[in-house]
Amino acid sequence: MTSQEGERARIRAAMDRLLNEAPIRSNGALTVVALAIEAEVNRMALIKRHKDLKEEFYARVRKEKAQTPENEKRLLAANTKLKEANAELTEENATLRAENTQLLLAIAVLTEENRKKEQQLTSLGNVAFLDTYRSQ
Repeated sequence: MTSQEGERARIRAAMDRLLNEAPIRSNGALTVVALAIEAEVNRMALIKRHKDLKEEFYARVRKEKAQTPENEKRLLAANTKLKEANAELTEENATLRAENTQLLLAIAVLTEENRKKEQQLTSLGNVAFLDTYRSQ
């Protein structure tokens, strides 16, 4: 038996122990970390070299224990929070866009009023605007 075959056999035996709630080396949690400790293999070896066994472990957890693995629970919770945050940001974005449109309209109205006032004052002939005066 090669070292990789021996590693795979230890991982499968560790799976059985964890699923039968009879851990020897780990805390018995149904996680990859506990599986790696239980099988006495490096966690990264389990994640990279034996990815199929990691997936098999999680499939067995779902099937035999009728529960969602801890990492999936964390991801689902994080996903829910992110969706809520996204909904809040989408709502805030819509509000800010509406406010922006109102402010742009107010600027346009005030600019037009300012232009009309300037025309009224210049038609009197006795008013010199500072910008005009300075440029002369």
